[in-house]
Amino acid sequence: MSSPKIPSHRTRKSLNRYALIGVVAALLAGCASWPAPPPFSVHRPSPTPSPDSAWWAARFRVDWPDDADPAWHSDLLIAHRVVQPVLERHLQEISLWRFHRRAARDAGGHQFSFIFFASPETAARVYSEISDNPTLQQARSSGRIIAVVCDDTASMPGRSIADTSDPTWSAPLRQAWPYYVMGASQTWLDLISAIADGEPQLEDSSAFAELDQRYAEINASITTLWQKEGRHAFLHHLNALFGYEPIVIIEKRYMRF
Repeated sequence: MSSPKIPSHRTRKSLNRYALIGVVAALLAGCASWPAPPPFSVHRPSPTPSPDSAWWAARFRVDWPDDADPAWHSDLLIAHRVVQPVLERHLQEISLWRFHRRAARDAGGHQFSFIFFASPETAARVYSEISDNPTLQQARSSGRIIAVVCDDTASMPGRSIADTSDPTWSAPLRQAWPYYVMGASQTWLDLISAIADGEPQLEDSSAFAELDQRYAEINASITTLWQKEGRHAFLHHLNALFGYEPIVIIEKRYMRF
């Protein structure tokens, strides 16, 4: 009985090439049956907006005496004690939201805003719950909050997701930015909650002055965290997402972004 013939080196190469071609062909045949990816596959954690969704705002005007600095800690108190409960109750009805903070010696003065994208019905419920909030009522009685201005739900403000972005920005940025700033607002609110939850809880009957002082301390902690960790945690990692490409800034002794 003769020994089996061992294929030559050239023959083995040919067999390997044919085998590889067969594997690739099989894979391509299998791929042909896979469903096509959706046209927009970026995960959006927020609910899909209802057809009648629009942008709404609740603006809290904060007392700012002429001889004083802005009471920035009041923004934290409103965000945590007034807005956060609303967000928790309407998690599946508010598609996008964000905070806006400003203080200037003009008609607007010191104003903290909660801006959200939802239906008129949801906006009406949000405004009602804000108005009934006991902490807000304390803040108004004390004179800390001098007015709360809400949009008229009978009107229809911005209907597009891009409508409240800066109109000077490019169209892609105007459309994408609301998702970015919602994430940033959520991070800021989570930091406030984490610090507040780590401290002894105040009684519901506590005087507003005691509550006000508590949030002044929380604000100081948030400021320290921002100054010590913000460069790396926020600015560095944001720059990394854009490939560490430089941007044009206005250089000062202290830099604000």
